[in-house]
Amino acid sequence: MKNGVMMQYFEWNLPDDGKLWEQLKEDAEHLHDIGVTAVWIPPAYKGCGSSDVGYGVYDLYDLGEFDQKGTVRTKYGTREELEQAIDALHAHSISVYLDAVMNHKAGADRVETCMAQLVDPDNRDQPISEPYEIDCWTGFDFPGRGDTYSDFKWHWFHFSGTDYNERDKKTGIYQIVSEGKAWSIGVDGENGNYDYLMFSDIDLDHPEVVAELQRWGIWVVREFNLDGMRLDAVKHMHDRFLQKFLEAVRADAGDKFYAVGEYWVEDINTLEEYLANINYEMDLFDVALHYNLCAASKSGRDYDLSHLLDGTLVASHPTLAVTFVDNHDSQLGSSLESQVEDWFKPSAYALILLMEHGYPCLFYGDYYGVKGEPSPHRTVIDTLLEVRRRCAYGKQTDYFDYPSVVGFTRCGVDDKPRSGLAVLISNGDDAEKLMNVGETHAGETWREVTGNRDETIVIGDDGNGVFPVSAGKVAVWTPEV
Repeated sequence: MKNGVMMQYFEWNLPDDGKLWEQLKEDAEHLHDIGVTAVWIPPAYKGCGSSDVGYGVYDLYDLGEFDQKGTVRTKYGTREELEQAIDALHAHSISVYLDAVMNHKAGADRVETCMAQLVDPDNRDQPISEPYEIDCWTGFDFPGRGDTYSDFKWHWFHFSGTDYNERDKKTGIYQIVSEGKAWSIGVDGENGNYDYLMFSDIDLDHPEVVAELQRWGIWVVREFNLDGMRLDAVKHMHDRFLQKFLEAVRADAGDKFYAVGEYWVEDINTLEEYLANINYEMDLFDVALHYNLCAASKSGRDYDLSHLLDGTLVASHPTLAVTFVDNHDSQLGSSLESQVEDWFKPSAYALILLMEHGYPCLFYGDYYGVKGEPSPHRTVIDTLLEVRRRCAYGKQTDYFDYPSVVGFTRCGVDDKPRSGLAVLISNGDDAEKLMNVGETHAGETWREVTGNRDETIVIGDDGNGVFPVSAGKVAVWTPEV
């Protein structure tokens, strides 16, 4: 993954037209040309209907092949179109990571009766009713698919909780009550125990469930020749289950099968503890860095940029951090809205794309746009991607030493001619900073490539240069070609 770039190839508001896989197939050559080395595709299986983004999972085995929930295709297209897109990506040396949603199921085929108790939403360990009989939507028979690929049918005892009692038409968090059944351990401690997230919560301690999900993981990787997975909502899932799941998949697919988990917490201590608990078997998205970038964008001049990397995963575990600016959850109108403001996005992308550490993830919405409106950031992102391919090599030296202007340099490597760079980020006035790019660059003329500065500078015999940056902008300096 040397200088690899992942792209999240969807945003929340894509049209329900079944055209994404077709678009992705046609886009494969372009993605390769700009330096994208892996694509994270959305949940590709049948949800509650064709408009489902994919997180209301109905049938993990139906990837746009069977007439279920009123549609054959998913929001993104048919199984055949997905296979063609994956083939095109692989033909251009681009890896494919499937968004794997194994925490919950939705859109059941029929009601079942079970015992359950209401729990406090703010403390799921605290019952607020005695156990009583409810009618819950937990029967999954998959009549459109039948037993194709799997004959497993889901029942109430495969779940630990649900959100609706059909008998009295009431919503709430219902913990299913049965001998030996409890919320999973190895989950986040928010709300007492954060096993339950939404819909019908899968019981990841049930041996039949564990075996079936492992079978599915092996099947879907083989069937679609996947290179990795983005694991959704891991803070709500038993960490031991995920370890065993990845062990099973990698035993079949090979140790290089990639995995990154979404643990949406900005506290670095929690992220570090989780990594230790799963024996460092997957990468994690650097949610802490995202929130730092968001805070910097919203606070403007009042934010101390010298602390921009404090408490981040990329600072403490650089080889396990997937760095990102925004995604489908943080974008405007989404459940975890925390979008980085537009003025700061060029600086944020310069940081994640050009620094030495972290596996950067580019968001579809920031590159192609949201709700059909073109993104204002595509041109600068294209420039930064080119700089990453051409220049972002060698040891990094940080200059995070002043509240309103920070920077870093990369010294380049011998086998990449004209490699090396200098980046400055300002949230205040025009500024300049003395930074060193290495004596091998002595006498070279360097130019700013984003268009924010017109002048050139010459590197001194000691490798030093005085690099300027405009007020509230990013400046990216590279050797003149």
